[in-house]
Amino acid sequence: MPWVARGFALLLAGCSSLVFAADCASLKTLGLADTHITVAESVTTGSLEIADAGTRLSGLPAFCRVAGELRPTSDSQIRFEVWLPAQGWNGRLLGTGNGGFAGSIYYQQLAGYLRRGFAASATDAGHQAEGTDASWAYGHSEKVKDFGWRAIHLTAETSKRILNAYYGKPANKAYFDACSDGGREALMEAQRFPQDYDGILAGAPANAWSTILAGGASLMQGLTGDPKAYIPDRKLGAIQRASLAACDALDGVKDNVVGDPAKCRFDPQVLLCKGDDARDCLTPPQIDSLKMIYSGFKDGQGRIVFPGFSMGDETSWKQWIVGEDPLNSLASRFVQNYFRYMVVGDPKANVLTASVDELLRESKANGAPDLDSTDPDLSRFRAHGGKLILYHGWNDPAISPENTIAYFDSLEREMGKQKVGTFVRLYMVPGMEHCSNGPGASAFGQFGIETSKGPKYGLFDSLENWVEKGSPEENVVATKYEAQPNAEMKASFTRPLCAYPKIARYTGSGDTNQAANFACVVP
Repeated sequence: MPWVARGFALLLAGCSSLVFAADCASLKTLGLADTHITVAESVTTGSLEIADAGTRLSGLPAFCRVAGELRPTSDSQIRFEVWLPAQGWNGRLLGTGNGGFAGSIYYQQLAGYLRRGFAASATDAGHQAEGTDASWAYGHSEKVKDFGWRAIHLTAETSKRILNAYYGKPANKAYFDACSDGGREALMEAQRFPQDYDGILAGAPANAWSTILAGGASLMQGLTGDPKAYIPDRKLGAIQRASLAACDALDGVKDNVVGDPAKCRFDPQVLLCKGDDARDCLTPPQIDSLKMIYSGFKDGQGRIVFPGFSMGDETSWKQWIVGEDPLNSLASRFVQNYFRYMVVGDPKANVLTASVDELLRESKANGAPDLDSTDPDLSRFRAHGGKLILYHGWNDPAISPENTIAYFDSLEREMGKQKVGTFVRLYMVPGMEHCSNGPGASAFGQFGIETSKGPKYGLFDSLENWVEKGSPEENVVATKYEAQPNAEMKASFTRPLCAYPKIARYTGSGDTNQAANFACVVP
């Protein structure tokens, strides 16, 4: 590695883009411990096809593509990629994360940040699989560690070494942007490896992994243990209409978005069928199920294992919570695969008949040490100068938004509210589902999604300002985009994105589609 770095350093001035492109191939022989670089090639055509991933990208600037494998243990095979701009590098490294049980590299996000001048890196977290598949973990404890924390950390370290060799100097700053399991990875980095990144944008973090999945088991049992209690997806529309009727106007405007779900007091009892069962009403067992979904999931003693879901966008529950049938939801697949392959170690284990208390105990014992990132002490990350921005959609049907609020509250209890305010912010996003989309304004810079007003990349630009200029952006605007007949996306309305605990409330005058007519206030 030293001779490569010296060679680049001698030639950096004046014709750097030519140097980077000409010497990209030499990175294949870079000597890094436990690392095998399989690809080091200059991409200058503007497009790239990755056949084994079924991906074709276009509109790319010239860059050096480096791909390889990390093998920190005999049972590890962590695939990674680092994309390095051949010219116009902005001096920053951007790490991307994963979703679900990981198993693939998100090439679209790599491409997006590359176009913005970042050197970008990603990993499959140590295995190749679909996002709901955890069978790879059966009998492979080291792969579970790779997935839990090791892959994302080693990818950060390796990316920095490759970047140093290519440019002849380190990145000025390093950032991480991810959601869901990626949000868990983000907090794992801040907690265990605080030197890896200077700024972290963490969305809907699945950080309480062991508890989330135990809560999911309680949800499954509550919805499917008695067929009469199951809520079919055809009834979700009636539930949503009723919850919106009760709570939509709480923020001063009716827009099919509940601005502050924490203040919503919708009573499911109003949906009780007066006669025969029908699409627009609920039977008594279904009323009980709905109350459970809202209030949270309990253990055998009636204590809440994991918080419930918000009101106002219940039609989004079809895929995640109720499925097309009682055992076909994403929650069901995640829960069963987690316990069978990561916790119990029995591919035939039946989560429906097991004790929730025992599942929680085993999950804490066998899953939490490698998968949970719930440590509220971020003092080392703060001492490093790190800045963390958390966000979560209020209508997330995958991970309860109350989970992220609970983690933020734990930070303030552990470190003190004033100290936390110097390096952490939380944004709760009305009407946003899991990481993006939903009826609300849900585009605010995550994954490089542009906003229509305010800082172009919203929370990410705010994070950069905080890390590099000392203060975050105070006026972040979120945008709701809608598809047009010509397939283009058009902004339909905007809202200010308010730092928790503030919420956006209509001022009483002006166009309700414009963020300027809303103010961030303490509820």
